[in-house]
Amino acid sequence: MGQRCSAGSGIIRVVTLVDLGIPGVVSALDHHDLVAPPVASALAAWLAADPDVARIGVVAIDPAIADTAAFVAHYQVPADSSINCVVVEGVRNGQSRVIAACIPADTRADVNQLIRKRLDARKCSFMKMDDAVAGSGMEYGGITPIGLPADWQVLIDARVEGLDAVIIGAGIRGAKLIVPGALLARLPGAEVVEGLGKPA
Repeated sequence: MGQRCSAGSGIIRVVTLVDLGIPGVVSALDHHDLVAPPVASALAAWLAADPDVARIGVVAIDPAIADTAAFVAHYQVPADSSINCVVVEGVRNGQSRVIAACIPADTRADVNQLIRKRLDARKCSFMKMDDAVAGSGMEYGGITPIGLPADWQVLIDARVEGLDAVIIGAGIRGAKLIVPGALLARLPGAEVVEGLGKPA
């Protein structure tokens, strides 16, 4: 299980290398080469409203292990500390609607029930790779909730908020962001949702 912080404490602890056992973590704000351009812009804007954003770290990784299963196996990190950002699309009255769902890696997104209802669509499915890349401005396998288009809904599983540190994409396959869970839950425009991720 991932590391937990005291519920309701409101305290954001500095993420250190010891937290998840991943060497080489540096400040995400100071290393724009390790994040996609939309992520860099979003971090800067978020920092202006929330100084805790300075605590977000980034680590360079081998792009070949960017996929969650390979990353978790390589670094031996808890699966519930590694957060997948899955992009789901539904169509209503000819208009596309998109949700980016952030869930722990040991769960699956509740696409056919919760997400479909949020999209108000009869049917929904995972967005095609090329469309997700073009729409987000990020690399497939590195898509992250930070810096997504304003018209995409961003939902975060409620369990994320209670984790000291979570791992999410950096917008590129060659890096990962390390973020306090309580801070990710405060991401502007995002909504924390109970039951978003179901047991795999």
